[in-house]
Amino acid sequence: MPSVKVYKMDGTEAGEIELSDKVFGAEYNEPLIHQAVVTRLANERQGTKSALTRSEVSGGGIKPWKQKGTGRARQGSIRAPQWVKGGIVFAPKPRDFSKRMNKKARIGAMLSALSKKVTDGELIVVDKLEVEKGKTKEMVAFAKAIGLDKSAIIYMDSVDDKVMLACRNIPKISTLPIEQISTYEIVANAKVVLTTADVQKLEEAYGK
Repeated sequence: MPSVKVYKMDGTEAGEIELSDKVFGAEYNEPLIHQAVVTRLANERQGTKSALTRSEVSGGGIKPWKQKGTGRARQGSIRAPQWVKGGIVFAPKPRDFSKRMNKKARIGAMLSALSKKVTDGELIVVDKLEVEKGKTKEMVAFAKAIGLDKSAIIYMDSVDDKVMLACRNIPKISTLPIEQISTYEIVANAKVVLTTADVQKLEEAYGK
């Protein structure tokens, strides 16, 4: 059963917490994590690009000049791709890029990515997450105290407008409610910050 240190907002240690093997000790499954990340990115694609084929561009359908005797290359239509304002070959059309991933695989990928953070020492647990005034300097001091020198995702056990406001102007730090935890956010950030309440919620939801 893995265990990690628990920190206070000022960076001092507040003890240790034992983590569930089922949630934070899952086997590393890179292909499953890759599938989850690809699915997330694919579902964010709008697929709205579009261009006109030769059948859709404006212009005469007749042959621009006769086949022989002009000294020029033979042409069949000014709508052909080689002409200025001609149609596009294999023109892109609006399409749906979305992918699907079953619930069991999606959860498995998330737990695998989360467990890898524990193994690599990139999971930070704090006893509670709160700021008094919602000022950026409060979260900057917190980030410095616990060593958030790279990109980090901070999960909140309950939505706190002050915490979100304090993090808004820090480029490398983002916040999300723990209910929105995902494989992509875990993998995309160098460090993951959870509260002890977050840990409890995750173990209650996925540790059965």
